[in-house]
Amino acid sequence: MAFQLDTISQPQQLKEKKQSSVSSLLQKEITLFGKAFSNKKKEHFYTELSVLLKAGVNLKDTLSLIEQNEKKKPLKAFFSAVIDGIVSGKTFSEVVKEKKEITEYEYYSLHIGEETGTLDEVTASLGRFFSGKNEQRRNVINALTYPIIIFITAVLVVVFMLRFVVPMFQDIFTQNQVTLPPITKFIISMSAFLKVYGWVIVVFFLSLFLFKKAFTKKQWFKIYSHRFVLKMPFLGNFMKTVYLTQFVQAMALLSAAKIPVVSSITLVKKMIAFYPLQQALHQVEAQLLKGDSLSDSLKQNTIFDAKMVALVKVAEETNKTEFIFERLYQQYSIEVQQRSKLLSTVMEPLIIVFIGVLVGIILISMYLPMFKLSSVLG
Repeated sequence: MAFQLDTISQPQQLKEKKQSSVSSLLQKEITLFGKAFSNKKKEHFYTELSVLLKAGVNLKDTLSLIEQNEKKKPLKAFFSAVIDGIVSGKTFSEVVKEKKEITEYEYYSLHIGEETGTLDEVTASLGRFFSGKNEQRRNVINALTYPIIIFITAVLVVVFMLRFVVPMFQDIFTQNQVTLPPITKFIISMSAFLKVYGWVIVVFFLSLFLFKKAFTKKQWFKIYSHRFVLKMPFLGNFMKTVYLTQFVQAMALLSAAKIPVVSSITLVKKMIAFYPLQQALHQVEAQLLKGDSLSDSLKQNTIFDAKMVALVKVAEETNKTEFIFERLYQQYSIEVQQRSKLLSTVMEPLIIVFIGVLVGIILISMYLPMFKLSSVLG
């Protein structure tokens, strides 16, 4: 995003007058669209905020520049409301605390940045944090997209064969009164089932999709779905590593801000979207309040591996918590990239083999009676 620095000194009266006439409408748009910020938007926002603050632009003018260059109305309304709050005498952290788009983790980070005069550094850290989350999300998408496309394509091929190819062979067998082997009878019955109840299957999967959309934010749905994902071979370990990466990155940033360990765990627990890790952090928090060390608290939960526990113990003994968590973040980030590539590499041939076996069974079941038919005709 390019900024026009010569617009810093422009008066705000015209802008405020224009925005006041549509303020209520824009607020409704924010409510309608839910969060005004995606993680990608937050990455750009905090990075740009840090760059302009380091360049010597004051906070109000910095936000005005970002607001002027934003095209989406919900975000323009958000920035305008933040600017108005600052003009009224509130601090930046006080204003964003009232916004549902901002998490507690972000609020406390910004508050500490204002208190210590390091807001430019804190916003840069937040930019790196959301950049890391976005990179992890891209890794997950890259790992799963191609195998899913292959799987869907292969399933459509199998459905096409059952729906159109098998009935053609069935007509031939019926006309010539060929005795069918059991496997051929089974495939023909599957074809007949798909022909009669295919729409039921489509409705079923559509209902599953709508069910997921409707209940994806429900606590009970998160509990069962996340536990199921965690138990899946290979994919479960991959997802666990992704969220552990977010955990150590957040702990590194909070340690740099000198936030107490218990408070850091409390904040991270609220921002992690993976229920098994949330539950583990809840237990860690309880153990810390009892007086246990962080390494001992982590050791009691199997979701935290031995490498993390050992390095956290070293951090406690050497008082290098920020450095150790930063190193852990780098290691886990590399592991996520490697696992994402391996996941894609492993899943693709497995899906191809699985679908190939299905197609092979269909073809064999259709050609077995053809051999008998050719011998009869011969």
